[in-house]
Amino acid sequence: MTNVSRISPFLSVATQLDEAAVAAAAAQGFRAIVNNRPDGEGDDQPAGATLAAAAERLGLDYRHVPVVPGRVTDDDVAAFERALAELKGPVLAFCRTGTRSTTLWALAEAERLHPDAVLASAHDAGFDLDAMRPRLEARWQSAKAA
Repeated sequence: MTNVSRISPFLSVATQLDEAAVAAAAAQGFRAIVNNRPDGEGDDQPAGATLAAAAERLGLDYRHVPVVPGRVTDDDVAAFERALAELKGPVLAFCRTGTRSTTLWALAEAERLHPDAVLASAHDAGFDLDAMRPRLEARWQSAKAA
């Protein structure tokens, strides 16, 4: 299967999946897939509908939360949070490199976990999100003030 990195007990992230990787994910015990790539982003990527059909055949839940690379918005984070709230884990989220999926997780968790913990978890999974520290801290502070 493609590169998979465990972010938390509930969520792992991966690079681009294809139908064989969806089958491998099911065999490894994942119960849901979240696709964070917009359709048509790359010539080598299967259509979201193809992956959704493969997931359905295998009994996996599937959500498509497309995010433009380098432009993760608060609405994207909210959509990702909603998807995760609806799914039973473990969940496998993917994009081209895994970074977008990790970024979405980090921004969602920054309301509950201190930015240092979020960045450490991302780093342990192989992702350097240090440039996001100001945004993570802003979300942390905003949640604390509420």
